[in-house]
Amino acid sequence: MYASVRDELAATLDEIRDAGLHKPERVISTPQSASVAVATGSGPGGDVLNFCANNYLGLADHPEVVAAAKDALDRWGYGMASVRFICGTQEIHKELERRLSAFLGQEDTVLYSSCFDANGGVFETLLGPEDVVISDALNHASIIDGIRLSKARRLRYANRDLAELEARLQESGDAGRRLIVTDGVFSMDGYVAPLDAICDLADRYDALVMVDDSHAVGFVGPGGRGTPELHGVMDRVDIVTGTLGKALGGASGGYVAARAEIAALLRQRSRPYLFSNSLAPVIAAASVKVLDLLERAGGLRDRLNANTALFRTEMTAAGFEILPGDHPIAPVMIGDAAEAGRMAELLLERGVYVIGFSYPVVPMDRARIRVQLSAAHSAEDVKRAVAAFVDAREAMRRG
Repeated sequence: MYASVRDELAATLDEIRDAGLHKPERVISTPQSASVAVATGSGPGGDVLNFCANNYLGLADHPEVVAAAKDALDRWGYGMASVRFICGTQEIHKELERRLSAFLGQEDTVLYSSCFDANGGVFETLLGPEDVVISDALNHASIIDGIRLSKARRLRYANRDLAELEARLQESGDAGRRLIVTDGVFSMDGYVAPLDAICDLADRYDALVMVDDSHAVGFVGPGGRGTPELHGVMDRVDIVTGTLGKALGGASGGYVAARAEIAALLRQRSRPYLFSNSLAPVIAAASVKVLDLLERAGGLRDRLNANTALFRTEMTAAGFEILPGDHPIAPVMIGDAAEAGRMAELLLERGVYVIGFSYPVVPMDRARIRVQLSAAHSAEDVKRAVAAFVDAREAMRRG
């Protein structure tokens, strides 16, 4: 049987490669940082500047975080070998949940093994056939998949289109519960959701609001508390989901921070929470240390903002098209998938590690190189990256 299936799969893989949509995995031989070494055989040897990690605050290899992780191995062990409600809850898990709740201004927090699982566990638990979920068209795949698992009626509105969101609210007036869900920051574009206006509509039409703030918590807003803080609506957002795998240390793990009753029901009914192993205690302990660091991370946020402004300004002056905004996600628009992949290869040869994004991650013919700035970069690193882009573009023009 598999022989025929193998041939079909091989043909599909050939189609992906021929369309320039193949996504290779490069192997890094050093810890994650602003500069990494790419293993021989999957790219050039030696260190390259890393401009594609979600390491926004540079905490992935921060010495205090690493030290906290080492201490946690001695104190708490390696793994729990259990789900939370059996024998998988340690004091460190509860401490992290309390700390996240306080930081995000929510009543309670539930830890998950990833934010993908967190988003996958919300909708089925809270919504039934009589309810409606209204989702931004560019929401993350984990939200889309989570919505599919529920029996709720599903409506979409165009990205950040408040008029269309209001129309969806009006047409769903006969629903039981209505839940508006949006990314806080859209990961492929760097655009920020208008949460203040979304909350206004939610109040007007008696709807709940859920935000996946994975690309904001830690560095967006005056205190790094994300897009609800940025828009002054921390007390008006009912559910915040996020990851520990980006600005908050970059390892793994996710969470749902929410109203007390919502969190309590998730602990009883959310399938990814009930049937997945507990977050490794070493990650929980290191994440507590990250929250300690965030209390004095103003300098890191300032450096991240300065690097972002410098890159966006100099790339625009050099004639590149970058989607507008001030988020450290800076998409350099290429258009053609094969050209985006080729430019990424040329940049790696010039010592800058970035990735070309193409369909199905982004719309067809909207391929891009998504540059991600970090507080770990220096101004000289940023200028070197811009120079590499200019040189790679000239190399492509020469053929």
